[in-house]
Amino acid sequence: MRAARLIRMALLIQSSPGLTAAALARELEVSERTVIRDAQALQDAGIPVRSERGRVGGYFLAPGYRTRLTTLNPSEAETLFLSGLPSALRDLGLSAAADTARLKLTATLLPSLREAARSSERRFHLDAPAWFREPPTPDVLPELARAVWADRAVELSYARPGRDGATPAPASRVVEPYGLVLKAGTWYVVARVPGGPDLDGGWRTYRVDRVTALAPAPGRDETFVRDPAFDLAAHWEERSAAFARTLLRTTVRVRLTARGLGALPAVADGAALTDALASATAPDPAGLVTLDLPAESEDVAYDQLARLGADAEVLAPATLRARFRERAAALAALYGATEPDDQR
Repeated sequence: MRAARLIRMALLIQSSPGLTAAALARELEVSERTVIRDAQALQDAGIPVRSERGRVGGYFLAPGYRTRLTTLNPSEAETLFLSGLPSALRDLGLSAAADTARLKLTATLLPSLREAARSSERRFHLDAPAWFREPPTPDVLPELARAVWADRAVELSYARPGRDGATPAPASRVVEPYGLVLKAGTWYVVARVPGGPDLDGGWRTYRVDRVTALAPAPGRDETFVRDPAFDLAAHWEERSAAFARTLLRTTVRVRLTARGLGALPAVADGAALTDALASATAPDPAGLVTLDLPAESEDVAYDQLARLGADAEVLAPATLRARFRERAAALAALYGATEPDDQR
């Protein structure tokens, strides 16, 4: 891959004149001796690289010379749209292309504008995954990304989740992959099943980490024709909102103080919060508001409302109210009039 390294070196020198051999060696991950040899190779190829000694020395291009290596290829141009997501680029196998694309872009800027580009990198960074988890990168992700770029139908083999903790069942399906979505560190592929049922228009969403194998679709050598009206962001927003609502299987009637109502967004969000606030009554003479809070289960509702303490009173269902009564009794016994042994 020496040719790619020489191109990268020429772009580095053009975008950042005065880089030393040591600095170039770090950027290119080679030795300083290799940098010196590569500089000679660039000179032999007609690129006027020159080195200057001294405190402000380094590598430069001849005054007025600019390389013609700055034209972006399709892969590099596409990755610029993801350049704020380094982890996503790494997962998709596009880190090298993005690095080269940024170098080419920097090399086309006037010297007065280069610092602005570096300034934005120092000030803005998007870290997509959630805290306290290291989501694994699915092995098939780079190949699946190539199929998405190329509009190529594939056959997915995947582990279909079992119900109520049952063992996942293996399945396979030919799909047309329209797009990839990174949600809280987890990758999803949005695909259409060709000739599939009219239900949902044949659209399906699969977690990529559940895809066990990927192969070209049998008998589908040509690319599929994308629906020009398809909008990945709008599709994801609509389907994810609908999916979130399917998870809300329990409704809890709760009475809140003004402080509890103000703290509700800290314990519930999305569709649950929207529906709860829409159901809220006007404050009673004591300033209390009653509303119906959708939740995934009584266990989830218990964990959420317990964080509101005495600012939330569960009215129904009776089983959840009983759990809070037991909790209150246990806390009253624990925090009775007596002090703990080590405080006496």
